Amino acid sequence: MKYVFRFVVSGLALVMLSIMGATLFQGTKTVQDLLAGSEELKEAIATLTHEDQIGFAKVVKQEERDGQLYTTIKFVETARDNMLNRVLEKEYEIEGDVVHFDALIVTFADQAVMNGDKRSLYLWRRVFGENMNPADGFDIATPGTHPERYADLLRNLKQSEQDVFWEAVWNLANDPNALQEYGVKAIYGNAVYKRLRPGLIYVFKIGADGQIYPETVLDM
Repeated sequence: MKYVFRFVVSGLALVMLSIMGATLFQGTKTVQDLLAGSEELKEAIATLTHEDQIGFAKVVKQEERDGQLYTTIKFVETARDNMLNRVLEKEYEIEGDVVHFDALIVTFADQAVMNGDKRSLYLWRRVFGENMNPADGFDIATPGTHPERYADLLRNLKQSEQDVFWEAVWNLANDPNALQEYGVKAIYGNAVYKRLRPGLIYVFKIGADGQIYPETVLDM
């Protein structure tokens, strides 16, 4: 009887493993389909255009406490179609006056886009000070969430497909080679830093090479 019991348990274990394997394969297949075979996604990526301005920062307050300088900044992410429209706005207090702004850039290969033009996504990640470990920085956008800047990008995809896509994009930050074969050309971080002063606005722009740089203008 005990042999029968062991056989049944072993059989159930094999069934469970088969189900788990099929689920994992299906999940991977879904991501593969989205990046390699989804016409809706290709059409969405093709609508991306070269962006010049992707946000700005300004000093709200700068003061010394116990001999240490602290800088409070306001960070604003702007919409793709309207630079006056704010899709995200947060404040951070940073020790010191040198602040780093970190973004994840995902560039799609030519074959991933119907018209053959290069397209990229720019996802803000975090803000951190000169004396901070980058891993301890403050989140700008929460990994795993749908960036408001690209809210309209995947509107033709099902909600479940959108979830899979954005999760995959964020995971590329940790495994940059995982989905490269499915049309992602390059995934890299771009952190820029500035010594910040009150009375100025630091406008973040994207160069033709995909690099982020801050342009300093007077706060009128």
